[in-house]
Amino acid sequence: MSPARAVVFAYHDVGVRCLKTLLSAGVDVPLVVTVPDDPHERQWYGSVAATATDYGLHVITPPHANTPELQRTITELQPDFLFSFYYRSMLGAPLLRAARRGALNMHGSLLPRYRGRAPVNWAIVRGERESGATLHYMVERADAGDIVDSQPVPILLDDDAREVFAKVTVAAEMVLARSLPALIAGTAPRRPQPILPGEYFGRRRPEDGRIDWTRPALEVHNLVRAVAPPFPGAFGMVGGERWEIQRTRLSSGTAAPGPARLFGADGRCYVGCGDGHTLQLLAAANASGPIDLAALAATLAGRALPLS
Repeated sequence: MSPARAVVFAYHDVGVRCLKTLLSAGVDVPLVVTVPDDPHERQWYGSVAATATDYGLHVITPPHANTPELQRTITELQPDFLFSFYYRSMLGAPLLRAARRGALNMHGSLLPRYRGRAPVNWAIVRGERESGATLHYMVERADAGDIVDSQPVPILLDDDAREVFAKVTVAAEMVLARSLPALIAGTAPRRPQPILPGEYFGRRRPEDGRIDWTRPALEVHNLVRAVAPPFPGAFGMVGGERWEIQRTRLSSGTAAPGPARLFGADGRCYVGCGDGHTLQLLAAANASGPIDLAALAATLAGRALPLS
């Protein structure tokens, strides 16, 4: 029997690991479609193009996926499956129909929660304690098709987005590896997915990282870790100067009543937030570079910097 054949649309770490999972299972991959690297974006993740080239696969980086030319190419390849692993564009119905046995996507959340863009970042912003990866069939509506399988992962209180994304990448590999035999055999489950209101999220923009210091300390902490480097970062005004707030930790202390402010205590810097609770500031930078917070704490005895 000839091996199953799949065309793969992929990007990022999930794309790399899931492509390797297919190859490890003996799936024939005649074409890999990935995204041209953005020279303005920090490439902190694995390269699907480099991985495909290393395996001697045919790889292309078209500026647009939903073209008649690419549809004809894929149709002529007669794939059993089409997979999308963190590819950055939705695939239209003509491409989905080109796969004889189905087109499937790996999404970085536990569907039907957190459909759409940046699911890991949004989950952290909203204080979730669990995320995961879901393999589902693709339809024309984003992340709305029948679910094959999913794998949860924990989100710890101080996990940042990169750490959670690494867990989700492993979850994606696990889900695909255990689902492939049933997909190939034609016995994989298909669980209809309820579409929950308020669970579709759009792309996060750099300006979404602005901190509202009047919010509760936990909310500020969640935002900071959701967009911590290598993502664009959370930012706010400290003493009239724009700071990037890179890392925080919830503190057991409380701040005296009054406006949000940064103060020093015990050689550390703390932020008093809108609910009266405090965050320890662990890493921050301004236009000049990283800030020596221990030195700053020593200079703040008896005074504080206003936050806005």
